[in-house]
Amino acid sequence: MKVTEHLKNAKNILVSFEILPPLKGKTINSIYDHLDPLMEFKPSFINVTYHRAEHTFKKKADGTFDKVEVRKRPGTVGICAAIMNHYKVDAVPHLICGGFTKRETEDALIDLHFLGIDNVLVLRGDAARNETFFEAEPDGNQYALDLLKQVVDLNNGIYIEDDIRNGFRTDFCMGVAGYPEKHFEAPNLATDLRYLKAKVDAGAEYVVTQMFFDNAKYFDYVKCCRAAGINVPIIPGLKPISSKKQVGLIPRTFHVDIPADLSNEIIKCKTDADVELVGIEWLTQQSRELKKSGVPVLHYYTLGKSRMIYEVVKQL
Repeated sequence: MKVTEHLKNAKNILVSFEILPPLKGKTINSIYDHLDPLMEFKPSFINVTYHRAEHTFKKKADGTFDKVEVRKRPGTVGICAAIMNHYKVDAVPHLICGGFTKRETEDALIDLHFLGIDNVLVLRGDAARNETFFEAEPDGNQYALDLLKQVVDLNNGIYIEDDIRNGFRTDFCMGVAGYPEKHFEAPNLATDLRYLKAKVDAGAEYVVTQMFFDNAKYFDYVKCCRAAGINVPIIPGLKPISSKKQVGLIPRTFHVDIPADLSNEIIKCKTDADVELVGIEWLTQQSRELKKSGVPVLHYYTLGKSRMIYEVVKQL
């Protein structure tokens, strides 16, 4: 079922989760162990992130180096299929520009269609670790809008190969990302919203936000989106803080603010176990306020912290 159909049919607020593929070398059981406790809450869908390949240099016996491509977290497509088969819950794979050519993207979309997956979250993705700025693959998509248009083309039966006539049409429901505190590369929020509006105009049917820790920023963002003519559902993305080091790491990595009240409470904590209690309480209060405001879905970034998410959702 499409995400938009879940939203349309909902009688109460929905819950969804987002997970990381396991590191290469681990099995699907690590995903099941992570999700099993959360299935008590009957999530409407589960997002699975996609991670681009990275390049590393391995020294050879003669002292020279080989450039080697490594994908540390493979398996997004397979994990989505496994989740749908194991739990009978819709899976939403992330689809990214970085590390993929347009042909590889088309093949991935065909695989997803064959597996009965109805949804994709379309993202540009981050720059590679060794790059200062994002660089697309040769013959890859440079922007999320370009990738979105490729999905739209396939939905219309338009393939890269010109000689394909009367090809089957896919029917993917497409989500995109939104940034209540603006994307860090955008010069300002107004420009960022123009880019988002272009994606919605091109066919994006809903928005999932970057994590935020101050609900006022989400509410303001929704107002700005509506004023800009962006009228699709805007799903809040939520994450608990679980360690002291995240107070510095999260703003640097995700370019979001941590409210002073929250950071002050975390700084007082003596152990990460204490931080987890603070993180659970903060996220619970966030969730309650968002639920009361009538958001369409509470979407939780689990990121290996399913126990914390369990404690939050259980209280709701």
